[in-house]
Amino acid sequence: MLKKILIAIPVCLLAVSCKTPFKVENTRGDFEGYPISSEVFTTLQRTIVADAIPSGSVKLFPYEVSKYQQNGYGNWHYGPGLASEKRLDLMPAGYDGTSTTNAAKLLNFFTLTDIHITDKETPNQAIYMGYKGGIISAYSATLLYSTHVLDAAVQTINALHKQNPLDFGISLGDAINSAQYNELRWYVDVLDGKNINPDSGVKDDPVPGPHNDYQDEYKAAGLDKSIPWYQAIGNHDRFWMGSFTATDRIRQAYTGENILEIGNIFTDPLRLESHGFYSGVLDGKTPLGDVIGAGPIADFATPPKVAADPRRRPLSNKEWMSEFFKTASNPVGHGFTQANLDKDFASYSFEPKSNIPIKVIVLDDIRKSGTGQGTLDNERYDWLVQELDKGQAEGKLMVIAAHIPIGVEEPGSMIGWVPSSPVSEATLISKLHSYPNFIVWIAGHRHQNTVTAFKTPDSSRPELGFWEIETPSLREFPQQFRTFEIVRNSDNTISIKTTSVDPAVKDGSPAAQSRSYGIAAQRLFNSKFEPEYNAELVKQLSPAMQAEIQKYGTAINK
Repeated sequence: MLKKILIAIPVCLLAVSCKTPFKVENTRGDFEGYPISSEVFTTLQRTIVADAIPSGSVKLFPYEVSKYQQNGYGNWHYGPGLASEKRLDLMPAGYDGTSTTNAAKLLNFFTLTDIHITDKETPNQAIYMGYKGGIISAYSATLLYSTHVLDAAVQTINALHKQNPLDFGISLGDAINSAQYNELRWYVDVLDGKNINPDSGVKDDPVPGPHNDYQDEYKAAGLDKSIPWYQAIGNHDRFWMGSFTATDRIRQAYTGENILEIGNIFTDPLRLESHGFYSGVLDGKTPLGDVIGAGPIADFATPPKVAADPRRRPLSNKEWMSEFFKTASNPVGHGFTQANLDKDFASYSFEPKSNIPIKVIVLDDIRKSGTGQGTLDNERYDWLVQELDKGQAEGKLMVIAAHIPIGVEEPGSMIGWVPSSPVSEATLISKLHSYPNFIVWIAGHRHQNTVTAFKTPDSSRPELGFWEIETPSLREFPQQFRTFEIVRNSDNTISIKTTSVDPAVKDGSPAAQSRSYGIAAQRLFNSKFEPEYNAELVKQLSPAMQAEIQKYGTAINK
């Protein structure tokens, strides 16, 4: 989980041209954008299928991007749609739902997560840990196109919104890769529909001319202004490379010119103070983003450098939240309030529709320092219990949105709940089972499409069960987001209908190139891969909530 455990090691763009940071100045007004395909589908209609690697193809190192195509890495085709699986895991014995229909819409929304907007030229990366294999979170050629893929996803969301209006959207954390200022501004600015200059250090133009390479300025489409969007925090939003609290040495490296020199932070007891190799960067002057400045110290006559850039500065938790107030989309703060800033507290709740009894609790379940694992301290746990108590008393169905999922990793996993957590995972799950109106935990973090049923601990009270739904990453294949529709059924159960969506990339676009690179990386790293998963997840309600919920929703016309 170098994405969760990812270490950052800086790299350089060769010092010859690394002198003065460029300024982003646009004297031409808006730049040209990258429209998506005119055909927009979900995976219910069609899927993306990676082609088999041809026999006789050479096994490549991930950094050998120029050889991908000739060896058949990254090719794909459209496959048939994937039907939605109706799941009754939480329902009482004997319930088959055959005579039940979807009666009324309650809420419609989307989730994005693990976008990992990345400054590919920052001296604070972990390229060395992945460019020859090893950890996919350390290196993938998709790093070149992180803003472009988000822009394509946003345009796809806008198109789906026209077909079936969305009430809101939420991003579930890891918006950026390494708690870095310029990465976060790119992220917010893409969603705001601003001009994007996805470059840092000195201005590069690997293919001369405008609008023809990954470094060129472009105009992001921006999320439809009628869709409010909210933000949760992830480990990569808080920690250096999502893995550790940055030391003074690491913090200084963010804005310096020297590529970070570090050792194996997983095996060396010195951790971030270890030494041994230069981490490497992607050379923004080259058409394919060649890896430079990566390798053992002994391989370099002089330390590799990049052009320093003050906009690469690391962000504190409070600074990260404050950037969401500098926005042209809604709501200002994207869920965070002045109270969050004053208390340095990244959890909040909101009610998406005033006429529908559903409450969303956005929970910071990341360690505040140390490593990027899941936890709840007593302050956050007490706050969560208060929010759940209040929602239950007010007769509201409740959704928890957090970065790290629960109950799916083995104890001690570096991408799961930290064993030393003041509130154990078992304690948290047991507490959640006491709220019949709690319906689903939505999360990212693992880059997977997993859906987990947490069955009731009391068979006489099936309403105490809840679901967990994970959304995959926009960085790694399958590069998907999710839509959710919560509906009331004719028997006053509810269904959570969730669908995987591939961004509708246009052939020849940067986002299309990223899809190809993502498929190649998945094959070369042989990383765990969960394709799309569509489901209708049925949830029993308490007798009191059944009587209440029948008053709500927009009738579904069959």
